[in-house]
Amino acid sequence: MSNTTDPFIDIRPYNDDEIPAAIGRLINDEEFIHAIVDHKFADKPKWLRSILMPVVKAYLKVKWAKLTSVEAIQMEVKKYMDKALNQTTNGVTYSGLDKLDTDTSYLFVSNHRDIAMDPALVNYGLHQAGHRTMRIAIGDNLLKKPCATELMRLNKSFIVKRSAKAPREMMKALGTLSAYIKHSLDTGNSIWIAQREGRAKDGNDYTDPAILKMFHVQGRKQKESFADYMKSLKIVPVSISYENDPCDIAKALELHAKATHGEYEKGEFEDIESIIQGIIGDKGRVHVAFGEVIDADFETPEALADEIDRQIHEHYELFPINHLAAGDESVEVEVKQALTNKLAMLPEGAHPYLVASYANPVNNK
Repeated sequence: MSNTTDPFIDIRPYNDDEIPAAIGRLINDEEFIHAIVDHKFADKPKWLRSILMPVVKAYLKVKWAKLTSVEAIQMEVKKYMDKALNQTTNGVTYSGLDKLDTDTSYLFVSNHRDIAMDPALVNYGLHQAGHRTMRIAIGDNLLKKPCATELMRLNKSFIVKRSAKAPREMMKALGTLSAYIKHSLDTGNSIWIAQREGRAKDGNDYTDPAILKMFHVQGRKQKESFADYMKSLKIVPVSISYENDPCDIAKALELHAKATHGEYEKGEFEDIESIIQGIIGDKGRVHVAFGEVIDADFETPEALADEIDRQIHEHYELFPINHLAAGDESVEVEVKQALTNKLAMLPEGAHPYLVASYANPVNNK
């Protein structure tokens, strides 16, 4: 294992020498094997599934024995991505990558619609364009199960400790996170982070200045001004657009529940279900737009947030369903039918939330 003086050991992704042990822990995690068996053999009776558990375990032991580096794991993930994108999209397009230098590390601040697919799609584009893949910020609210933590840290994800509530604990977590982001960029590793905590369930992509303040915690320690420090991070806004959001119904129901009852109680496995739905659900066409590196002086987090938003809104790829939701009736009949079918799956009170989620990118643009 890595030495204990590593200040980032609690949050950083695994290094190559830690991979075999982490894979061993995964294979011996009953809950993880259970989830795989239930997913793969959902149509088989329960008694057969329990017999299959040790078989799947043995199979994974052999199959994963060759995964001894981060690179090997990422190439394995790429195979799944190829398959998933073929089956669940009508093509993924990229823009702006040609303006980025393959030898420079960037801080990608992106809009956030889908828990797993957003960073995966950005990474996929970087990889295809000859860039190194990036490290991915992920909230610890998604890591309630040990197997989820292992999987994420095996695949270059680092942990944002949102569960820290005591002020001192929060400050320490923010300081470590800020230092880790700077350390990553300084050592040639790009970073992906969402523009705010949680997905934009209403389709309104806005940057939370608090995230930009967190970036600067390390800069303050080094007595650097906000403007200078932000320029040193090479922030690139990224805009991800899905023609069809596989989680749109669930998001509309949640917003409706919040508006009606003042709160929404998340189910125990709801985040995991959202992740799975986002991966296997139909996405239609997808576009990922990389913006311009922000190298102007922005004196305040609010001013910088406005610039990030401006780029994200400007580069957001609008599809016919977005125009229809925003009131443009001159779209194909199929598009109208698709929207009608979606609304039919929701109680009437939730209709405006679904429509707004597709209309807001048009209004913001």
